[in-house]
Parts: sequence; C-alpha cells; structure tokens
Amino acid sequence: MAFDVVIRGGTVVDGTGSAPTKADIGITGDRISVLGDIPESASESTKTINATGLHISPGFIDVHSHADAALLNDGQHASGIRQGVTTEIISPDGLTLAPLSAKNYETSRHYLSGILGWAPANLDMFSIEASRKNYHQKTSCNVATFAGHGPIRLEAAGMTDVPLTGDKLDRAKGLLRESLEQGAVGFATGLSYYPNSWSDTEELCALMEVTGEFGRPMSIHLRNHNVDRAFGGGGVAEAIEVARRTGTKLHFEHYRTSIDSAGQIDALMAPIDKAKSEGVDITLETYPYPVGSSFPQAFFPSYFHEGGPENMLAILTDEDKRAELISRMNEIVYTSTRGNVWTHIGQGGDQKFEGWLFEDVAEEWGLSIEEMMCRMMVETSLACGMRVAPPGNVRQWRQVEEDVMQLMARPDYMVGSDSIPVGGMPHPRAYGCFVRMVGRLRRRYGYPLEQVVQRMTQNPAERFGLTDRGVIAEGNFADLVIFDEQNVTDRSSFEDPAVHPEGVPHVIVNGKLVVENESVTGVMAGHAIP
Repeated sequence: MAFDVVIRGGTVVDGTGSAPTKADIGITGDRISVLGDIPESASESTKTINATGLHISPGFIDVHSHADAALLNDGQHASGIRQGVTTEIISPDGLTLAPLSAKNYETSRHYLSGILGWAPANLDMFSIEASRKNYHQKTSCNVATFAGHGPIRLEAAGMTDVPLTGDKLDRAKGLLRESLEQGAVGFATGLSYYPNSWSDTEELCALMEVTGEFGRPMSIHLRNHNVDRAFGGGGVAEAIEVARRTGTKLHFEHYRTSIDSAGQIDALMAPIDKAKSEGVDITLETYPYPVGSSFPQAFFPSYFHEGGPENMLAILTDEDKRAELISRMNEIVYTSTRGNVWTHIGQGGDQKFEGWLFEDVAEEWGLSIEEMMCRMMVETSLACGMRVAPPGNVRQWRQVEEDVMQLMARPDYMVGSDSIPVGGMPHPRAYGCFVRMVGRLRRRYGYPLEQVVQRMTQNPAERFGLTDRGVIAEGNFADLVIFDEQNVTDRSSFEDPAVHPEGVPHVIVNGKLVVENESVTGVMAGHAIP
C-alpha cells in the first residue's frame, strides 16, 4: 500500500473518549486511509513519522478565536498551530469582518482594530462566501466562522441605536440566512459590544428563529450593556430565554468561575442545569486563566459608539464631550478601569506602555485613569487593547484553574481560548491555552487524557457541524496532533506571553505537515470549513 504519510508506533487518543490504543496511521491525500497495524514490508510512504513514546490525537478545535485579522495578515498563525489547534472558529462575540459592504468593512476594521488588529484594507468581505475565499488554503489551520451579529446589524441599520424592525429586521434576517447557507457554523453575539448591544431580547429571538432553521446554535457573550432592554436584566437569564422561546441551541462563551466566585461551581451551574433539565439544549466553553482580555470600547456607554470611529474620536478630542463621556462610564455594569494592563498599542501610540498597568500610565501622564484611556484611544486611533492583571492571590488563581478542569469533566464543555493574538504583550491564552489544559493542568489535577482530548475535539466538531473532523477514524480528515503527554506544557506567561509550548513536535492539517520538529513549515494546508 502507498501512503503520503505514515505515523508509526504512537498511542492514539481517538477523540471519542475511548482509552488510548497503540496504532499506526496511514494518510492518503487529506484523509486517514488506515488506522491500525501497517507492516513496513507491505507499505511505502512519501513521509514516515516515528511516534514511538508519543500520543496522537485529533487536531484541537478552538471554538472562540479572535484571529480573524491575524490569520489574514499572517496565515502561518504559529501561536495557534504550535499548540496543535488545527481549526479556528472565528467571529465569536459577533465581532468580525463579514458580511460587509466595502464601506462598512472599513468602518468595522477600524472600530475593531483594538481587539483584532488592523485587517488588510480593501478585502472583499461582502459575504461569508467571499470571506471564506480569503482564508481557504491561505492559512496553516482550518478556518470556520460564525455569522456575526455585529456585521449583520451594521449592514441592516448602520452604527446607530435603532431597533431592528420592519425592513431593517428583514434585511438582517436575510443576511443571516445567506450566511448560514454559505457555511457559517452558528450565530454569535457579544452583548458588551456594539452594534450588537443595541439589540433587545426580541431581536435576538427573531434572528435565532432563522438560525434554528439550520439547526445551528447561538454562541453568546452575556450582556452587561443596555441591560434594561433584556429579559431578566440580561446575563444568563436572557440567553436561556432566547433559546427557550425559539427552541434553538445555545452555547455559552467563556463560562467559568472568576476570582470573586472561585470554588462556587454549583452556584455557577445551577441556572444552566435547571434549563437543561427543562429541555434547553446547552453547551459551554472555557479557558484556564483567571482573567480576560478585551479592548477599551467595552468600558464606554451606549451613545459613545453611535456613528462609528469618526464620531467616537470627535467625542474623545472635545474637552466638554469627553468630560461628559467619562461621567457616564458608570452606566456599564460590572466593569472597572483599575487593575488592567495594556496589551496592544497601535501606530501613533508609544509601544513602551505595552505591559503597563492603566494606573501606572495614568500616573506617568499626570491624568486620571479614564482620561489616560481616552488619550491612548486618540493617539492610536482606537487601535489599542488590554487585559486584566492576574490576581496576586495564587491560591485563588489555582482555585479558578481547578474549577476550570472540573467544568471540563462535564460532557457539555469544550475549549475556547478567546485568543487575541495582537500586540507586544498579548494575553498568554493566545500561545498556551490548549497545551496548558492537556499538559500541566491535566497532570496536576489527575484528569484522564482521553477525556480532556474529547472535549477539545469531538465535542466542538459535533456541536458546530465540522464534518469528518474531531475524531481519528478511517475516512476522516487527517487533522492530527502528535505530542508528548508527559512533558507537553505551555511556556506562555503573563510577563512573557509570546512564547511557544514544548512537547508538540508535529501537527498535521488535511494530511500536510504544518509543524515538524516543533517548527512551523510554512505550508498553508488549511481549508475554509465545514
């Protein structure tokens, strides 16, 4: 038998949750053609990989990646592929770049530059179909995408606080239906972000009626803006109500305990388990860090975002309007400007402040924290991002990590890194999320390898309809990670985040080696999927 690649002597963790077994793997083209014993005397191959002492799993699937622009700028995407992430699902939170007209694409790439970085100018992003062409075989990993609430609302109603009714709602529903027909794997919204947060619960229900026709889920970042527009004041109650009213699937983004709720898993999961017991179809994702990352727009009230970047910058540069804006920042629920760190400072700003606490930059400039934020947004023309500083209490930090691994023991969980691979001091999750879970945390807390792998592979493939992926089986796509399960570990930290992991020597995407001997190969084997 002739193969393009043969992997010999490894231990296969097939993604189903079954116990690992010794097996060879033969790859022909982009598919697994043989799983089992492949005698050397009866086979030949273009490439043979000796996996003795190593484990082989399906490629990891990141269900929450903000690499939309990063992949367009550098398709090699070493931060993800070196971890074994062979599929990135982009457009979570509804923050993305398609489907958009040329004018709205420019608006969106500017507005989102703090969280996505600057996407290339003048791309055709008019539809999901057009967007897929910008990624297909131009990236090392596969790329799937949600239909994002942001661009759909921007196309239907502009960057304005108006209800989606009548023709506007019809336009939004038409764009959503078209996006799902063209391969979007669900509908995503983030209700801390705009224009998404100008919605109300009724709008979400109307859009999910369309999504339900395709059997796809809603992936939701819970609301803390405009809570008066939401059923139950937003949050978990609103998300569950949308799924209940429409009979559709629901997926909770980055759902875990925090420093303030460390150890309180029962309270966290109580509303979820109650809704599931009543028939609501729910899945969830998590990542193993005690703090998150975002961009400063999330701190500012609703009216500030109207009109988009030009109007926002006009407010920030007008002394009186800026003073009013700062006075109204307390309208946002559950946000604090203290204890944050700049991760990304774009052109026009001083990159030396990447890694500085907000408080320290404010002191350096002799300003309040809020005035400092406004100045930084002006200097960078909004292209700046931040993360929360990790807690000083290591016990609490460890408790959050233990909570995350307990949540991962649930069959309804999967992994979304919430990766923002932008700036000089990114959140370490961009370089370490998956290997941290499959490596040090799995070993520290004693979870079975096959269980952790299943959550990272089969669960997301099934939930988001990624056909013939997520399980090692004959006939499936050859997306594979070869790793040293005893030594695989993340090296990315809060003080030194852009560091690749150890213990992942080889990664294969669609039958092609994209990582070999812990080095990227430059092969752009990724497909736009499903």
